Amino acid sequence: MLKNIGKFMFMIELGFKYITIFKKTFFHPFITLKPAYEQLSKDRQSYSNKVLDFLNIAVDIKGTLPKEDRILYAINHRSLLDIIVMEHVFSKYEKNGTWIAKQELFDSPIYGKFFQYSGCISVDLETKRGLVSFFKTIKKTFAKVDNMNLYIFPEGERFGGEGITKFQGGAAKIAKANQLKIVPVFINGKMEKVFENAPYTQTTTVEVHVGSIISHENLEAEYTHFVNTIREKNS
Repeated sequence: MLKNIGKFMFMIELGFKYITIFKKTFFHPFITLKPAYEQLSKDRQSYSNKVLDFLNIAVDIKGTLPKEDRILYAINHRSLLDIIVMEHVFSKYEKNGTWIAKQELFDSPIYGKFFQYSGCISVDLETKRGLVSFFKTIKKTFAKVDNMNLYIFPEGERFGGEGITKFQGGAAKIAKANQLKIVPVFINGKMEKVFENAPYTQTTTVEVHVGSIISHENLEAEYTHFVNTIREKNS
């Protein structure tokens, strides 16, 4: 119990410090969209790297992120730790990008401001107006930030079963509408258990597999094949 309280307190206290850091960029009167996203990306990555250091978790990257940008990274989702691990990966490749997150996360009294001021983009799935506004925001952002990338969990919700669950349609639609290439990413292992048992006395390593570019037309099928290939090699 004390172990869990300790890590959550660390993450929350550090998060509030970074909200102050984010706000300097978010509310800067003269900064334009491109340098703003670049700085916010670096700050999110810095936060995540400090959390991983505290939890004593290392990341083993299998594969290579493409050098080019305007990529939609499709990632499986099991735990809060997924975002933190992926921000670490993006920091290794000096990637600039943002997360797509449901509006309810921005409305949270605990971490809502963290999502908002760190440059994440919200989507209201409940209304047509919310979806239209979201797609306009994405289009405007890519028009002004040529080195932008998007990070998304196509499953929508955290999935605690084996493998992955059925994809929602948002990732494919976003990629098609903005002419984005898609790179599949699979975080291997039961990350909810990894997070539950942290922090560790001895370093625990998690594997992140990066695949080749896949099409939005067959996103779920190609992603599933990518994951099954990894699991067969590891079995």
